[in-house]
Amino acid sequence: MNRYSCLLFTKPSFLGGLSKLFDLGGTLNNYNLYASGNLADMRAFQEDWNAIGDDMRNTLTAYQYVHETQE
Repeated sequence: MNRYSCLLFTKPSFLGGLSKLFDLGGTLNNYNLYASGNLADMRAFQEDWNAIGDDMRNTLTAYQYVHETQE
């Protein structure tokens, strides 16, 4: 799980994951609460674009490294 994937859900612990094996009704789900749906959406979009930016940075760095070593 990367740092962007737990925005709306709380990060589970080992015991929390173990207890979900026996939670057949889905009553143990925990969510990060926001004041409004719009605020949650805005935060999710921010994290999506942060993830895209990180991916682009990593790709451009790798591209630059490959082309510098070929010269």
